[in-house]
Amino acid sequence: MKAEKVKEKKGLRFPSNLLKPVGVFLRQRLASLRINRKNIVSEDPFNDTTRDLNNAAADTEAEEQFGHARVSAIKSELNAKARQIKKALTRVKKGKYGICEVCGNMIDTDRLAIYPEATKCIKCEKKAEK
Repeated sequence: MKAEKVKEKKGLRFPSNLLKPVGVFLRQRLASLRINRKNIVSEDPFNDTTRDLNNAAADTEAEEQFGHARVSAIKSELNAKARQIKKALTRVKKGKYGICEVCGNMIDTDRLAIYPEATKCIKCEKKAEK
């Protein structure tokens, strides 16, 4: 379902002096995610160049399959988090951070304190999850 973009309500903005530290925090978080992603990729048994494809025992093969599935799931989650952080950073850059991208209302500051990469208010997020 495609969310309708609603015009931003006039006067709703966080002061730029508050946005700068948020941007710094989000960039640090993004850098940390990138490091975690590199580390998790190195744990993928399918990346092992010495892996013997022909003579692996059934239990070894199952362990490798499980390890690969685990790494793939974690990578997918890290990529999703990175996309959300990039989206929030774009909103910081444009001066629209803290404003819901769907309804145009301010996002509750408690939500932003817990989830600084939020780009939707809780009401719109719940609608999107349904």
